[in-house]
Amino acid sequence: MKTYVRPMTAWWWRRNPFYRWYMVREASCVFITAYALELLVGLARLAQGRAAFEAWRESLASPGAVVFHVVTLAFVAYHAWTWFNVMPKTLPFVRLGGRRVPDRMIVVTAIGSAVAASIAVFLAVWWYRP
Repeated sequence: MKTYVRPMTAWWWRRNPFYRWYMVREASCVFITAYALELLVGLARLAQGRAAFEAWRESLASPGAVVFHVVTLAFVAYHAWTWFNVMPKTLPFVRLGGRRVPDRMIVVTAIGSAVAASIAVFLAVWWYRP
């Protein structure tokens, strides 16, 4: 008896839109990793002194760095959006007043909480800057 092996083409994920978006989300890790490495470089420059850190900060204002940050922000936002949409499927059933909370309500509440927390952090940093 021979085991069935499903044939795979090189571009198998291009046939189905679900798989295309899945691959986009998985490819986002390249940009997120590059961003994490960029932050590590900034930390290393901070350890080297004020002049090195200021030079690193100035390099972030270049057009290439700005484009990189915008693309990375888009990938992070898409990645977060997909995880928020998975949340109702991974949580146990949430009941409120004896009724099950709709999936859409869970997603909207999670996104609203993330936006509120982001605004709070932004305002705290802006308000307490030296």
